Amino acid sequence: MATQNNILPFEATHPGILIKDELDARPELKQKDLAKELGVKASFLNEIVKGKRPVTADIAILLEKILEIPADYWMKFQSQYEIDKARIKKKNIARLKNIEIWKVIKEYVPVNYFKKLGYIDDNLEEDIPAIKEIYNVENVDELVSLYTKNKFAFYRKSEKLQVNEKNMFAWSSLALHEAKIQNVNTFRFENINQLCIELNNIFFKNSGTIDNVKSALNQYGIKLVLIQKLEKSPVDGFSFWSGDNPAIALTLRHNRIDNFAFTLMHEIGHIDLHLRNNKETSFLDLTTKDESDNFESEADSFAQEKLISKECWSDILNNYLPLNDDKLIDIGSKYSINPAILLGRVCFEMKYYALKTKIDKKLE
Repeated sequence: MATQNNILPFEATHPGILIKDELDARPELKQKDLAKELGVKASFLNEIVKGKRPVTADIAILLEKILEIPADYWMKFQSQYEIDKARIKKKNIARLKNIEIWKVIKEYVPVNYFKKLGYIDDNLEEDIPAIKEIYNVENVDELVSLYTKNKFAFYRKSEKLQVNEKNMFAWSSLALHEAKIQNVNTFRFENINQLCIELNNIFFKNSGTIDNVKSALNQYGIKLVLIQKLEKSPVDGFSFWSGDNPAIALTLRHNRIDNFAFTLMHEIGHIDLHLRNNKETSFLDLTTKDESDNFESEADSFAQEKLISKECWSDILNNYLPLNDDKLIDIGSKYSINPAILLGRVCFEMKYYALKTKIDKKLE
């Protein structure tokens, strides 16, 4: 029988089991003798004992007389058995339905990735709603439709890269989900320049950088999400609107201060230049950029100028060539710019490859 707190048993218990227990406890009373007293065939009583027939009201009254167990107890036992059996049947139907839903989900979702991150845990009743919440869908049909829509977008952006569309879809969906549940201050576009100044100070010190960057962005009303990378999902950054606030998601594929700083500033560039008047668009930036994409070029230029001023860059070109590590460290000290950020740009623009550089590029 079900317990008072309505926990569903593994299987329903038929009242026939109680008849068997009473017979076992009364060796003087044989099953065939009980059948005679009940006025039924031994085979009829045997079917009740085995749970193949119900205990009716007539049988319950007779059992009350013979075994001194109230008739209403037998009827409640039988009623609970029917209820439990119906609930178990319903649960099994739901379980089968969940298994079918999960088969579809596994086609479009990297379930092991979400399990590794702790979002799901081998419990379909909880895992299916968790996946729906992450992907912001009501059912698997919406999931498939959304995947198909995003797949074409990933193809357009990744002709030169090996991309797993399922993983890319998961990464971007998780970014949107994590941003949605964040609460930050009010955002104002006029504060972006001051934010960039504060970020450069953080980059220059490079101590507790990620936590300090997140705190600064949140203070200025920008959400920051860090998403663990997936195989064949070569995405560096993602900028988009999340409610009334812009949001940035980063992979941190490289543990380098120059890469982190440039990617972050690139996404801030998208916010300032391209999301200002369009809350419906978003920018998913892959490792290999399309050089003909004006939006990406503009975000690159924004990042370069915010990280290294035109004045500083002109100073380098006019007074510090040819470059070496010591000169880059001096310039960094002069302009309060992390020398690793200077090194990153000169390596990119001047073909300066400091293979044995003493400049520390590690993101701290």
